Amino acid sequence: MDEARYGKKGTTTKVWAEKGSRPSVIKQTRYERAYMYAAVDPLTGESSALLARHVNTQTMNAFLAITSKELVAGEHVVMVMDRAGWHVSKGLVVPNNITILYLPPYSPELNPVERLWLYIKSHFLSNRVFADYDHPVQAGGDAYRAVEPQRELLKSICAVPWIMPGNQL
Repeated sequence: MDEARYGKKGTTTKVWAEKGSRPSVIKQTRYERAYMYAAVDPLTGESSALLARHVNTQTMNAFLAITSKELVAGEHVVMVMDRAGWHVSKGLVVPNNITILYLPPYSPELNPVERLWLYIKSHFLSNRVFADYDHPVQAGGDAYRAVEPQRELLKSICAVPWIMPGNQL
């Protein structure tokens, strides 16, 4: 599980261009942002997500409640996440069917969802200009809805060695 910030302060990525040409891309510099919370099971490709205006304990609690309700009755998940302030807050309400496993500090490479953010930003949200606040929110939702049904793609993107069965580290 992790959150990603995206919005009007866009990102640029490499683009294909004819040899010898100098392609130009757009980069917006405004600071309006949207946030996407997501959790992905790298073994099945199942996922849960929430678009939000803020990252804080209240929104994290809403995400956990939504994810908890989406689980099959009797199912229990271990949610891997970093130690962001809203993840370790005393106000965090963790449902009974979710156990949190905190990553060591400064180890984003261990979080499977970090790879999903890189994919979504590079394939859907980079080299663009957003007209207003609602535009990046819509684009983020569209990007996630494009990726979410592709379970094999999500499994491939989020497969980290330490979590995959049969891998010896």
